[in-house]
Amino acid sequence: MTTSPVVPSTLDEKIAAAAALVREELRSDVRDACLTNSFQAEDMVVLHLAREVAPDIPVLFLDTGYHFAATYEYRDRMAAEWRMNLKNVLPEHTVTEQEAEFGTLYKTDPNRCCALRKVGPLFAALEPYGVWFTGLRRQQAKTRANLQAVESFTLPSGKQLRKLSPLADWHTRDVWQYAERHGIPLLPLYDLGYSSIGCEPCTSLPTGDDPRSGRWGGAKVECGIHIQPVAGQEGHGA
Repeated sequence: MTTSPVVPSTLDEKIAAAAALVREELRSDVRDACLTNSFQAEDMVVLHLAREVAPDIPVLFLDTGYHFAATYEYRDRMAAEWRMNLKNVLPEHTVTEQEAEFGTLYKTDPNRCCALRKVGPLFAALEPYGVWFTGLRRQQAKTRANLQAVESFTLPSGKQLRKLSPLADWHTRDVWQYAERHGIPLLPLYDLGYSSIGCEPCTSLPTGDDPRSGRWGGAKVECGIHIQPVAGQEGHGA
């Protein structure tokens, strides 16, 4: 008779499970690991856990050029305070260059805008690594309902990564309680009512109970980063 694995239920159990996963991965080869960070609450919690083992872990931030001023200010403050090994990932074209050539894609073709400014640049930046930590949670969106804490992810080049989401089974309250318990200051935009924060033109206050309803005017819920790409299509969008 087989027994189902014990699913952590209390915050302390969830923290212990997440910390154990992070330690196990980073102790094997910390030089092969990176962490993507949008400077939202979940990413800061995962980074806090990772820094206990690898304080110099590369932190990849997608600098789309469209972020809120408050996001840039918070990034710079926390990067300095935590002495992060911050890697700002830039698109091929500046905002001015892209808008001069294609217009305001975030209005006319948000999928292409995400592909050019987020998806393609990040997939290229992930090439040197074998382990990718994220702050994804199942509760964040229906598209993430089947998220696993450890998954295989294949880049457009064919390279495979171990994609780790230590907070996969955490609830929003768990994230906030952890941050409060450890004195982690959070992005001030949360105080204004935002629940999921990306580029400023594509982020608005949420409607109803869906935390991602304020993204892309409700037209979509994913930028394409966390959707398995098609081989050879580095700019594949959601």
